[in-house]
Amino acid sequence: MKEVDIKSFPKVTVILRGYTYSQIRTIVKNLVGTKLQAVEITMNTPDAINIINKISQEFGDLVQIGAGTVTTYEEAEKSIKAGATFLLSPTMLSKEILDLCKEKNVVSVPGAYSPTEIKKCFEDGADIVKIFPAATLGSEYLSNIQAPLGILPLMVVGGINSENVSDYFKAGALFAGIASGIFDKNDILNENEESLKQSIEYFESKI
Repeated sequence: MKEVDIKSFPKVTVILRGYTYSQIRTIVKNLVGTKLQAVEITMNTPDAINIINKISQEFGDLVQIGAGTVTTYEEAEKSIKAGATFLLSPTMLSKEILDLCKEKNVVSVPGAYSPTEIKKCFEDGADIVKIFPAATLGSEYLSNIQAPLGILPLMVVGGINSENVSDYFKAGALFAGIASGIFDKNDILNENEESLKQSIEYFESKI
């Protein structure tokens, strides 16, 4: 099985949940060339697999396109076939799914909450572990768990935004996944490109 090089994995992943193909395309188009180089399209987005396929075909060489809220082997398999280069989940992923990711050279990011869950995910072969919901635990949690467990490739998701993301990076997070903490939802719904660009620039100034 191939080893995935997570050193080149983007520091920030933009999480897009429940938006249309056109809205997602508008955001991804405006991320090209910025510090925000990864987009997660969640499985509970209508027509998610088709959107992943179309977006990855158009922008896959410029921005990493992944699938989020993946909980089953079938979802993992379909997402990878559609072109997803990474998979995220709000929960732990089965070893079968983690093995599939290794086989296909796809970055796996299962979700965990406790030190026991985090350790188990890495033992089963996870590339990165998503601490979720991170804001409930606070940034200090990152440094607390890495004191006994060692430095780990952790991603914080849930309640992360422009104002607090740097606190989590300072505490030891290597990655962050951000849903509503970058853009104004109305700007996405209305595909307001000027405002979207301003939000991206503001966020970049914070990281």
